[in-house]
Amino acid sequence: MDPENSCIIKHFSHYCSLTDEEKKLLISLEDSPSDVKAGSLLWEMGDPANEFCTLKSGWAYSYRHQENGDRQILEVFLPGDIVGLREFAFSQRLEGVRMIGDGVVCHFPHKRLLDIFRESLPLTSVMFAISSRQQALMTERLVNLARRSARQKMAHFLYEMYLRLRQTNPYLTNQFRLPLSQEQLADVLGLSPVHVSRTFTALSDDGLAFRDRHHLTIPDLQALSDEGEFDNCYLNDNVRPLLGDAV
Repeated sequence: MDPENSCIIKHFSHYCSLTDEEKKLLISLEDSPSDVKAGSLLWEMGDPANEFCTLKSGWAYSYRHQENGDRQILEVFLPGDIVGLREFAFSQRLEGVRMIGDGVVCHFPHKRLLDIFRESLPLTSVMFAISSRQQALMTERLVNLARRSARQKMAHFLYEMYLRLRQTNPYLTNQFRLPLSQEQLADVLGLSPVHVSRTFTALSDDGLAFRDRHHLTIPDLQALSDEGEFDNCYLNDNVRPLLGDAV
């Protein structure tokens, strides 16, 4: 594989410069790719947790079902993301994971991650940085659900998706694909599908965001960020000085 086409290398390169040997180690996490269809279940809550997976392409989400049958989407995973990091210390899955659209998934056992820890201090540092950022995303999601209006929730989430996508696609414009259904957006934001539709209409009326099926246009990125009260501290590059000290 050409390293320049590897989403996981692009993801890690956001944190530090990688040597050729480190790129080879990361490419090994994209061995044995499996094609998966939209809606495919990667694992269920309670399944044995003995491996991670990387998204070579496609989007996925983690979720929990409530006792009344409602679904709460906990996290949205993008190409290049490592799925299952939070379960490294657990024997069972803490949540289910399902594909949003068609994609390619690469599974690798926990032992492979330990090999990387032994072989590369920089990659180990980045792995911990990525894990910390995932935790920060979850914390911000909790604040978004609990303390912001529907309009602020939507604006915050859309801007967050833009920043995350730009991490592996530096040439991303203010127009990009957002392949979540109205129901999935509702389950991310703790809203009803009808409320999601009304919120998009309100944002569109004010010129903040336009959605055409799965395509999103954000005319003024700063205005959308302000509307969502977005604090960029959990998605910025402040891990780089720490990484420099470590190596």
